[in-house]
Amino acid sequence: MASNCDTCVNYVFDEDEEYYYCLVNLDEDEMYRFLTGSQGACPYYRPDDEYGVVRHQM
Repeated sequence: MASNCDTCVNYVFDEDEEYYYCLVNLDEDEMYRFLTGSQGACPYYRPDDEYGVVRHQM
């Protein structure tokens, strides 16, 4: 599991507010672990691979 939010499909840019945010709704415990850095990697991380679907279809 990776933890780089910049390459995660759940990390999106809100053009109205002009900032990035995560689409995953974390509960209180998960948010605490995320903010304190005590969790090694994000369990919801999915790479933002535009060509993954195409490779799967071939």
